[in-house]
Amino acid sequence: MKQLAGGIQWAVFLMASSIAAPIAISHVFGMDAGETAHFLQRTIFVLGAAGLLQAFFGHKLPINEGPAGLWWGIFVVYAGMVGVFYETSDQALQALQSGMLYSGVLFIVLAAAGVITKMKALFTPAITFTYLMLLILQLSGTFLKGMTGVESAADVISIRTAAGSFAVLLVTFLTMRSKREWLSRYAVLYSIAIGWAIFAVLGLAPAIQQQSGSLIELPKMFVYGPPVWDSGVAVTSVFITLLLIANLLASLKVMETLLKNKFGRVPEDRVRQGSFVSGVNHLLSGMFSAIGPVPISGAAGFVAATGMASIVPFVMGGILIVLITLFPSVMSVFAALPAPVAYAVTFAIFTNMVSMAFSELDEDADKVRSRRAVAIGLMTGVGIMFIPSASFSELPAVLASVLSNGLITGTLVAIIIEQLSIRSVSR
Repeated sequence: MKQLAGGIQWAVFLMASSIAAPIAISHVFGMDAGETAHFLQRTIFVLGAAGLLQAFFGHKLPINEGPAGLWWGIFVVYAGMVGVFYETSDQALQALQSGMLYSGVLFIVLAAAGVITKMKALFTPAITFTYLMLLILQLSGTFLKGMTGVESAADVISIRTAAGSFAVLLVTFLTMRSKREWLSRYAVLYSIAIGWAIFAVLGLAPAIQQQSGSLIELPKMFVYGPPVWDSGVAVTSVFITLLLIANLLASLKVMETLLKNKFGRVPEDRVRQGSFVSGVNHLLSGMFSAIGPVPISGAAGFVAATGMASIVPFVMGGILIVLITLFPSVMSVFAALPAPVAYAVTFAIFTNMVSMAFSELDEDADKVRSRRAVAIGLMTGVGIMFIPSASFSELPAVLASVLSNGLITGTLVAIIIEQLSIRSVSR
């Protein structure tokens, strides 16, 4: 029973942290309600299956897969190309689903060649700290906007939404820090349930949309047509794959450090296997016309908050997610989760990652070198976050999607600075 409750909690966390991306992409491509529901179904199905494949054959760590922010950005960029480079939205989406396939093949090739294993040495404590802090800083604005009901620049803060979000945040902190294990272990599940009830009382919970049609519906494959060759997307896929490898390595490093420091476990080094499975997962996302997945660093915050380091409830949560996507009526219930509740609970979870980041930095023996790399990486990454995305619109799609991402650019700069410092000392 305890494992089942943990599985439900993992399923709710995965769903709550993954809904935003497919819904946002559906919006920019002008999908109707039915198309959006199917796109959401396919994406969540792939994410659930991806997590299970990693748990059984890949890195074997309790890290859920989420929509890759880099692919999210590429989808948005290519939506702007409809009517310019592509005649219809379906043509652009067909090219992007092919891009997932290119990326999957490249992941597998690089893993087989041993390149990814060698890249792991780049993620020193200073780089992991920089990555975590940039991730937290980048997402904190999104969390607070969602918690206050601000969706666009023209919106004003909703007092009712902010009050409800603050109540959910308070409940989450109290349950996470409770000395009663039955309360702290399932803090996320309790907080989402209580938060949903709070927003229902405030009249801010969206109505559950009734689904018509069959009881069970399998996700469709190659929705936008068969794979095609697109040289622009191919070049983009190569660069995005290399950056996703960096994301994968950082997520594994964060979880491994947590399991070692808090739970006394030393996980087996399975970077190569995890990379292979990441390739398979991208092939799945291409086949099911979904968003490319990536291991989520926030999973470490979730494990730290709940104390559930076992892989068993994680696997049960993945199975639940896959099963849920087959039932449109159940998916419609999860789709009705008030977004501010998800943002408030995730905000509380990510506060654990700040202390994890500083603990990681403390392990670096060369303080001078690490602080130099961190300082330049953080200043670069945070500075980019303040540059409007429109300012990058004249750049090629690949450069625009990368340079406008403070998380990736700042981390890459920190890696370059640290590696240059190491080589200058060794000469």
